[in-house]
Amino acid sequence: MSIGSISGTSSGSSLYSSATTIAGNFDTFLQLLTTQLQNQNPLDPLDTNQFTEQLVQFSAVEQQLLTNDYLETLIKSSQTSSTSEAVSFIGKEISASTSLTNLENGQASWLYHADSPAEKAYVTVYDSNGNTVFNTTLSLDQGDGRFDWDGIDNSGQQVKDGPYQIEIDARDEAGNSVSVSTEMAGVVDGVDYSGAEPYLVIGSSYVSLASVTSVRAVNAAA
Repeated sequence: MSIGSISGTSSGSSLYSSATTIAGNFDTFLQLLTTQLQNQNPLDPLDTNQFTEQLVQFSAVEQQLLTNDYLETLIKSSQTSSTSEAVSFIGKEISASTSLTNLENGQASWLYHADSPAEKAYVTVYDSNGNTVFNTTLSLDQGDGRFDWDGIDNSGQQVKDGPYQIEIDARDEAGNSVSVSTEMAGVVDGVDYSGAEPYLVIGSSYVSLASVTSVRAVNAAA
């Protein structure tokens, strides 16, 4: 997963610099206007329409800078809220709408939901490189279920811990496709703030806050 970096200082400095510049220019403009009005030729007065137009332009730029300032404040407030929310997940078990989960100590689990009963469900587990490591076939009842994998591959060997992905191709008695959605479940170890948004860390897996579907205490009853 490619993770960028957050940078709010440069934009804030740029906004402050722009506001300072426009304020200085506006003061200079008013001084020039006052001087020209005091020294104008009564027989050939200055065109007030031009000055009015420039005053309107200065006012519009000032309003835009104020709007940008308010937006920046809202963004910072939202980032702070997301940071606090992410930290509150640490030590809790979450479910998230993703087919990727983490194999840890030889145990990995996925939650699934079948829209209707499936006579045959072809389950495939892939490693982080997209290679097939395990296959099995089973039947699914309609509704929610859980698939547990012990980390043993098709050759009977224990694979190393890490992120693995599941794919379920389910069919009913007539051979028609049955829709099956998958989720991962795991305990949050920490939070990664190196990207544009915080990610929950579960082993070597990264989960976005938007994908979280449920949260519960680790010692809660199943």
